[in-house]
Amino acid sequence: MKKIISTTEAPAAIGPYSQAVRAGSLVFCAGQVPLDPKTGQIVSENIAEQTRRVLDSVTAILKAEQLTLANVVKTTVFLADFGDFQKMNEVYATYFTESPPARSTVAVPTLPKNARVEIEAIAFDDGHAANGKTASDTSG
Repeated sequence: MKKIISTTEAPAAIGPYSQAVRAGSLVFCAGQVPLDPKTGQIVSENIAEQTRRVLDSVTAILKAEQLTLANVVKTTVFLADFGDFQKMNEVYATYFTESPPARSTVAVPTLPKNARVEIEAIAFDDGHAANGKTASDTSG
């Protein structure tokens, strides 16, 4: 079963795609660019500010499914200028402080709205609800 995920706390999709889709225990977050959710405009030309906005959007999308960045198992980072890698990485490290996900980082010629960074994420719902209850292991 496929469930479409949407939140006003992240920018609306700027094309024919969903902010995220849940398929079973996996949540696939579409690539997020640094758009202000209220104005739909790029937040800044600064790569650090853009990276923060992107990861705040990913956080908001996951929150709509009662998940956090701790549930993320894989990210892909797209950079319009690989010279931005170090500054992006410094901000990224402040969001994924413990057990960071697997990651690929690639340089691309352009990004939507001329953003400098885009990040997509895959999260795994491990059965831990936001209220602290855990799923029982019935595997025997």
